[in-house]
Amino acid sequence: MSATASLRRTPLYEAHLRAGARMVPFAGWEMPVQYEGVRQEHVAVRTASGLFDVSHMGEIATRGPHAADFLQGLLSNDIAKIEPGGAQYALLCREDGGVLDDLFTYRLAPEDGEERFLTVVNAANAASDFDWFRRHAEAFDGAEVSDVSADYAMLALQGPNAIEVLGKVLEHGEVPARFHHAEGVVSGTAALLCRTGYTGEDGVELLIDPHGAPGVWDALLEAGARPAGLGARDTLRLEVCYPLYGNDLSEERTPIEAGLKWACALDTDFVGAVRLREQADHGTAERLAPFVFTGPGIPRPECTVLRGGEPVGSVTSGTLSPSMEVGIGMAYIRADLAEPGTEITVDVRGKQRPARVESKPLYRKER
Repeated sequence: MSATASLRRTPLYEAHLRAGARMVPFAGWEMPVQYEGVRQEHVAVRTASGLFDVSHMGEIATRGPHAADFLQGLLSNDIAKIEPGGAQYALLCREDGGVLDDLFTYRLAPEDGEERFLTVVNAANAASDFDWFRRHAEAFDGAEVSDVSADYAMLALQGPNAIEVLGKVLEHGEVPARFHHAEGVVSGTAALLCRTGYTGEDGVELLIDPHGAPGVWDALLEAGARPAGLGARDTLRLEVCYPLYGNDLSEERTPIEAGLKWACALDTDFVGAVRLREQADHGTAERLAPFVFTGPGIPRPECTVLRGGEPVGSVTSGTLSPSMEVGIGMAYIRADLAEPGTEITVDVRGKQRPARVESKPLYRKER
């Protein structure tokens, strides 16, 4: 059996082929990397609206009379701050603080006296994340977890015109406020409308029945959205410095090193909190910092970062920014050099490319 034959496909596979997508392996799935072109799709999201198939993501349901307490012991953020209808970003950590995944959790309306949550996890980590949830739930009274990934397809409609496009096909329900979710019906299919995303633009992520996904996809395109692939998703997220698991986040790095202390409720006792409190108090040797090339060149992962000719870090993500038309990236570098304005160089295939550490996000509308 070929490697391609063993890859999983989303319910929209045929729709991608009809749209002329170039399909590539990604996290065990056959996914569209681009249609018309990465740059064109990137610009469409920044200026109008783009539609992504993210059905490869995993979903974990948690419910029970003490579901919130259970999740508080696993996730880095403060679950108590999520009201029904709310959404929250958090990290899943090992005991030593290493990041197992970054994820979004939605607090659903209670049912039969039980608290209910839905957590969306990265595709590459879906199985291991669920196993982590399950093993901890076995030792916890009052919460049950289920892998419900097969119950959902997921579409991400992103861009300044995304809500306008959604309104043309939203048959029931209201668009939720940012970082909230609501139930609705889109083109005949029940949907959980989540006002979240991974592009730095406004938009919604739609969790829907897989059987209804092709119809919803077609309806949103007819309403004005343009299909966008994983290539544009990566350049968009990097411009606004959203971390990518496997590049900027890993088990070898902690949320404190990654600049995600804001997503850690360090006064709670989640797995890994002890180590993170120590790092927050005493600092870390390296920090994840965004940078911009001040001359030509495109940074790539694993390029060495130098200062005064000496290695001081390594690039984790890099690309040519379609919006800024310059090389950009993120790198773990020596903590004392991670401040905005610091001049560095990046070794790109033996050529020393000048760069400057910047503040987040790298791309802003006003720029």
